[in-house]
Amino acid sequence: MDNSKKKYNPELKENLIVTLTFQFALNIVRFTEKLEADRKFIIAKQLIRCGTSIGANVREAQNAESKADFIHKVKIAAKEADETEYWLDICHQSENYPDCEELLAQILSIKKVLSKIIATSKNNRINSSTN
Repeated sequence: MDNSKKKYNPELKENLIVTLTFQFALNIVRFTEKLEADRKFIIAKQLIRCGTSIGANVREAQNAESKADFIHKVKIAAKEADETEYWLDICHQSENYPDCEELLAQILSIKKVLSKIIATSKNNRINSSTN
């Protein structure tokens, strides 16, 4: 990775899920470029859409209008992460596809963080409404 480029959105306070999903999107871009070079266009198209959408939805959640809106946007990111994992599993199980083990490990980590965010946010919303 080229560390000479400016850090992603340095104005934002360090946010684990924003950072993880942005880095993952960059990795997906590189992986799909390999797929396209190998003429695996259909899988590349699916992966570029859902793999980059995770971070876009997480980023959008940072500006949510309410707790419910935040949870909804993070849930959309989680759905995109599930779809991304599916397409990566297809690549992993198919012959003549580039190695995607690192991407699979990354998406599992992202899914765990998203699940924790959703559970914590729901719990906080419930607790704040009962107080």
